[in-house]
Amino acid sequence: MGLVRKTSMSVLLVLLCCFCLDSGSATDTITSLQPMKDSDYIISNGSAFKLGFFSPKNSTNRYLGIWYNKKSVLPVQWVANREKPLKDSSGVLTISDGKLVILDGQKEILWSSNVTNSVVNSSAQLLDSGNLVLREGTTGRIVWQSFQHPSDTLLQRMKFSTNVRTGEKVQFSPWKGPSDPSIGSFSSGIQPQTRSLVQIFIWKDGRPFWRSGPWNSRSFIGLPEMYSIYHDGFSLTEDQDGTYSFSFSYMNDSLFHCVITTEGDIQARYWDCEKDDWGILWNAVKSKCDVYGMCGAFGSCNSQSSPICSCLPGFKPKNTKEWNRGNWTSGCVRRTPSSQCTVVNSSIEAVKMDGFLKLKTMKVPDFADSPPAHGDYCRQQCLENCSCTAYAYDSGTGCMSWTRSLIDIQKFSRGGVDLYIRVAYSELDKVGDGKKVVTISVIIGAIFISICTFLLWRWMAKEKARKKKAMEILFFNKGEAQQNFNSDNLAQVKVQELPLFDVEKLAKATNNFHLSNKLGQGGFGPVYRGTLSDGQEVAVKRLSKASGQGLQEFMNEVVVISKLQHRNLVRLLGCCVEGEEKILVYEYMSNKSLDAFLFAPHKEKLLDWRKRFNIIEGIGRGLLYLRRDSRLRIIHRDLKAGNILLDKELNPKISDFGMAKIFGSNEDQANTNRVVGTYGYMSPEYAMEGRFSEKSDVFSFGVLLLEILSGRRNSSFYHDEESMNLLGFAWKLWNAGNIVALIDPIISEPCFEMEILRCIHVGLLCVQEFAKDRPIVSVVISMLKSEIVDLPHPKQPAFIERQIALDTKSSQQRQSKCSDNNVTITMVQGR
Repeated sequence: MGLVRKTSMSVLLVLLCCFCLDSGSATDTITSLQPMKDSDYIISNGSAFKLGFFSPKNSTNRYLGIWYNKKSVLPVQWVANREKPLKDSSGVLTISDGKLVILDGQKEILWSSNVTNSVVNSSAQLLDSGNLVLREGTTGRIVWQSFQHPSDTLLQRMKFSTNVRTGEKVQFSPWKGPSDPSIGSFSSGIQPQTRSLVQIFIWKDGRPFWRSGPWNSRSFIGLPEMYSIYHDGFSLTEDQDGTYSFSFSYMNDSLFHCVITTEGDIQARYWDCEKDDWGILWNAVKSKCDVYGMCGAFGSCNSQSSPICSCLPGFKPKNTKEWNRGNWTSGCVRRTPSSQCTVVNSSIEAVKMDGFLKLKTMKVPDFADSPPAHGDYCRQQCLENCSCTAYAYDSGTGCMSWTRSLIDIQKFSRGGVDLYIRVAYSELDKVGDGKKVVTISVIIGAIFISICTFLLWRWMAKEKARKKKAMEILFFNKGEAQQNFNSDNLAQVKVQELPLFDVEKLAKATNNFHLSNKLGQGGFGPVYRGTLSDGQEVAVKRLSKASGQGLQEFMNEVVVISKLQHRNLVRLLGCCVEGEEKILVYEYMSNKSLDAFLFAPHKEKLLDWRKRFNIIEGIGRGLLYLRRDSRLRIIHRDLKAGNILLDKELNPKISDFGMAKIFGSNEDQANTNRVVGTYGYMSPEYAMEGRFSEKSDVFSFGVLLLEILSGRRNSSFYHDEESMNLLGFAWKLWNAGNIVALIDPIISEPCFEMEILRCIHVGLLCVQEFAKDRPIVSVVISMLKSEIVDLPHPKQPAFIERQIALDTKSSQQRQSKCSDNNVTITMVQGR
């Protein structure tokens, strides 16, 4: 009984091993006993490529193809039955009589590998290179491979070739259309002209459409960007049989390949992981100049010129009328025949020799010869041959000369080679006269530019004097303002650089400050929407005579914000100082302020988590710029949701710098007897003692951060018996281990919860009672980006007791100027 069990177990193990071996070999292999049906597929051993049946987009036809083994990396790179599609899903790929064949439901052969001297015992294998190979069963010799029969794609290590002796070619051709893999009207392959001059061509219906220029053992000299981009990944070789083969291997990236498109362009594609799609690294046809013979014989094409075609030096349009119409294919002809080669009844010495005009960075013409000459000998051989029209020399290809019409010449901005055009001696004199004309023109142009520069300088000097006078009216005719200006160390700033607007122009832009254009009313004064004469929309902020704020805030804003340039700071376009009028002109922000979105019913739904985090990051970047990267080190002192403006993409911009303070390079904190800002956002040391620093703005940012995350104002808890503000509510939830309850339900999703909780943690660190415990701005940003993984435990926030000491003795002894949550909002509505 035991023996029977052991025998049975052994048989099962043998069968299992055989099954596993059989299954393993079947994953990338097809035999006559293991055909592949339409619903099946095989995958290469390293899982790089897949072979199976497919239908193109918007088509029900079925084709056998090879594609990358990623669903998102279609389309296919090779198609077998391009001209004979299956009409249903009855197709089978198998091996019959030693050939790979595709059979339809009636067992009719639609496609075959057409192997001569086939061997019955054969198998087909899909390799990790994307090559489908057919091997003899006994020797393993490859008798057929898909790499020798490409479709529209050149994979790495695939070769397309030409045999100059037999005429046999391996070319690739595009699909006829996006839904039709049949062969289109274009094709691409190698075209050797001589042993040392080999080019790649794209043909359209058998005629040249594009060419690469000759290979110089490193790159094709008609592709100036090839060497710098592709390094040494490309190779062109010649074997003893006379076969020229071209292949490439770019950075060992299996998802890099070249494809010829339906429009006849060759594109080098790579897989862009970030976009999850194909990206184009290089393409052959970038402009009209890349189309073969665009400018005809003896014409040169330059995509940077207008028109793009011009005749070579010493030549003129063959058909001037057609040339002026933009039909350049008729080309050009010589203005003066070669005197050296048309002399009659005279010795050659009596005639002035032809010369050569040098054209730099050129794509050389087609149909070049390669005489055995180097350097100066190349020039001499061309000069002695009356049929020679041009020559060029490249260290890789050697001497090149042309005896036919010069066709398909292109001017590059870099790369290429120097091309020497043969012209009659008289043409050389004309070129010299042309240089004289150019020289005279340059001199006249220089004189004209000098005069214009002088006049412009005079105008700018007058304009600068006008601005200086306006600023003197503002800064030096007001005693109290002048004192504050000096005390804040702002006089060093050159405010004259800020553009000045006329009251008349601003009145016209705002329809004479009409009520219908009014955007809002702040502590500074009313704000109007306006449109300048050039169509630019602006926000016009007009100082009110009855404003509690005034001249110092105006000066502060002009001086501070005029020096700031950052994507997350609102941009001051200019100001106006005329008589009693003092006006600031800002860029217009179409989506109002953050509080108009965050706390308004229904609108808060527009701020999903990604948008809110983008706003948080943007505010942080703006603060970091103010503290570390700007020319002035600035403390904002009134950071709140109402002073964060949103552009049309809801990107944040910090605004309202009327209360900002500038620090010296060695200052970290300062004291003031004039406390300004908005209660609820002010740090305790500033509200109580007048001390402000970078940590003051960090505290305000922390309050703003908690408001964004909770969707609630800091002051919305005023009637709550347990918590007088948002900070106290958040602290209570933190200690109870229920901080998740703080999250705004609109953004509360499990996939974002950890990121949101981390932001709440950072917010609590920012609003700690003592300034020394709060992180600096740069550390806050690193925490938000998770660059700092382990966050410290937050300490108790400020102002979490009901009895906030706003009327303490120290506060009573100090002049205070504070706003409620609306007074210092620069603009109540969007601008």
